[in-house]
Amino acid sequence: MPGALHLSPLPDFPAVEAGDVLADLVITSTRQSGYQPPLGAVLVIAQKVVSKAEGRLVHLQDVVVTAEARALAEATQKDPRLVTLILQESRSVIRTRPGLIITEHRTGHILANAGIDSSNVGAKGQSESVLLWPENPDASARDLSQRLSAAWDRPVPVLINDSLGRPWRMGTVGFAIGTAGFEPVWDQVGEKDLDGRVMKVTAPAIADALAAAASLVQGETNQGLPAVWVEGCDLRHDDQANTSVLLRPAEQDLFR
Repeated sequence: MPGALHLSPLPDFPAVEAGDVLADLVITSTRQSGYQPPLGAVLVIAQKVVSKAEGRLVHLQDVVVTAEARALAEATQKDPRLVTLILQESRSVIRTRPGLIITEHRTGHILANAGIDSSNVGAKGQSESVLLWPENPDASARDLSQRLSAAWDRPVPVLINDSLGRPWRMGTVGFAIGTAGFEPVWDQVGEKDLDGRVMKVTAPAIADALAAAASLVQGETNQGLPAVWVEGCDLRHDDQANTSVLLRPAEQDLFR
């Protein structure tokens, strides 16, 4: 289990443009900062810079509105162009009310507006623009992990995070939407507590805990710190695991 965590954001991280090789930016920024990632350090990087590098910026003026989106937009009092994108990015609509659409994203995550956002999208002076999630956040994390591992000649786990709302709680928290190189959930069933009781259901969501911790350093507004190195995690190495293990199966969901 983790002991003391140490979080090191990369200062002066460059603005990311479509087509940039994100790994190169991370490597250069890390070396310029003087930081030396030790064995076991994990890189947490914000979804927005991953999406920007992958060209996921959409200008609303280019969106062709569908009839389904127009009807839902009227019911929710939202821009029909945005609603069109929300539906395109979603498997299903979970809940709606005026001003809010909760969907199941194509990746299985349940969140507002399919994760589409208009803040800090890097489109100053352009038409109304929004940023979509990466096509496959786990694949994005895996590619970045492989490139960083090659640069430092050792395994470098990667976590992509985004700030999401939570049912029954106010405020947003950083969540893991893409992981590579480690177990996102630690199964501790069978281990004993301090009283000697055998754990029957304990499974800490390590990836989400790290995502939330890093989001405190990254900030939500004008901090400009999308990349954070985290030490002291004592992660369990796994090249096959991804964020699918963080998603509760629909048949186990009491609230859908």
